[in-house]
Amino acid sequence: MRFTNSALIYTGFYLFVNLTFLSCTKAVEESLNDINAGGSTTIFTEFSNSFQQPAANLDKEGLDDHRSGDLLFESIFVTSPSPQNSGLGPIFVQNACVSCHPKNGRAAFPESGSDMGGLLARISLPGSGIHGENISVPGFGTQLQTKANFGVIPEGQLSYFNEFIEGLMADGSSYTLRRPVFKIFNTYLPFPSEVQMSVRIGPPIFGLGLLESISEEELLKRVDPDDKNKDGISGRLNYVYDDRVGKMAIGRFGWKASQPSIYNQTAHAFLEDMGLSSPYLPQDPSYGQVQQDSKADDPEVTDDVVRLAAFYAQSLGVPAPRRQNLPDVIYGKKLFAYIGCEKCHTSKMQTGPNSDHPFLANQSIQPYTDLLLHDMGPGLADHRSDGLANGNEWRTPPLWGIGLTQVVGGHTNFLHDGRARNLEEAIMWHDGEGRSSKDGYAKLSKKDKEKLLLFLNSL
Repeated sequence: MRFTNSALIYTGFYLFVNLTFLSCTKAVEESLNDINAGGSTTIFTEFSNSFQQPAANLDKEGLDDHRSGDLLFESIFVTSPSPQNSGLGPIFVQNACVSCHPKNGRAAFPESGSDMGGLLARISLPGSGIHGENISVPGFGTQLQTKANFGVIPEGQLSYFNEFIEGLMADGSSYTLRRPVFKIFNTYLPFPSEVQMSVRIGPPIFGLGLLESISEEELLKRVDPDDKNKDGISGRLNYVYDDRVGKMAIGRFGWKASQPSIYNQTAHAFLEDMGLSSPYLPQDPSYGQVQQDSKADDPEVTDDVVRLAAFYAQSLGVPAPRRQNLPDVIYGKKLFAYIGCEKCHTSKMQTGPNSDHPFLANQSIQPYTDLLLHDMGPGLADHRSDGLANGNEWRTPPLWGIGLTQVVGGHTNFLHDGRARNLEEAIMWHDGEGRSSKDGYAKLSKKDKEKLLLFLNSL
């Protein structure tokens, strides 16, 4: 059979159109299959309380415990003696969980220095203990306590001023980054000059139970500390000492993956943020300091209280991504992978068996994190180690639900200290292992940048 040139052109065009259509159809189908970001825990909602919904697959008993944990999370604790929510302080950072995690979302960067809101300062001396733990600052511990009960002196105050960094995209358009510079002042004792400080902001708490249920084997698939595949990414796990069980464990929670479980994270938050001791952590932050009171009320919260509060975080539903069938969202997702964001913000993970909480077991999820530590360069460095994490390393934060930040929290502040005022600024702060992705974003056309951001805001 002979073809004329026009016939060949027509046939080629026909094949191109059909292949493009099939490719787009497949992309739409794949995107529609990704709406269950939290597996069976996924909730389908888009309003100001989207981060406060229980997992969709909780049974009645689980739902009852979730609601009890919710009451604890919303509770304002007060000084003892009190018939309810007693034991606050004598020194503390905030008096309620929601003060650092408003509506279970990320805290906003404070508008002024009068109240740091969801910001807190981790402090320590250089070096580490026998289990890799941070070395306490004498008279201060490992977290600055900026508030105190009536008649008690806080450890000190935290303030900041902003520096601004100007830059250009590849197309010549400009951008401005905000860098807060923090200072500790008005300390009740002289503050050692060699103290290392890391300022952190309260992150979202939904989906934590699923992240806790990912097996070690699943996480190890992505570990590449020596960058053997030469892709510029050398993620590694943080291993921290779990003093509840007396052995090293994978760190999963916190900005540097310094806590091995949600229970540990919750108990430490009760103690270090609110001064509430528990059977696991029975000594107040004021122990051995002049602020220590003589009240015989330790432990101030029971193990059941810690477990219910932890279960609340474990059993929150993950919001489904939205508008996944829009062509621009589909294209933005491809750009996200193309410039390398997917290498650390891993979209697909699998949870393992979970006999304690079956509703979290064997779930296919899309958290957009690998839970690994990555060197993010000098611009984001806090110069303070945390377990195996060095001063340049941060754990990849999950991106699920990130597009609802404005709806839930009324702001778009991101990164470990809330410095980024929007998603583009968060991207442009990437350096170190994230440098190639940042450069890839900077080289995109304005329309392609908009599509990538549209995808992120759809999560």
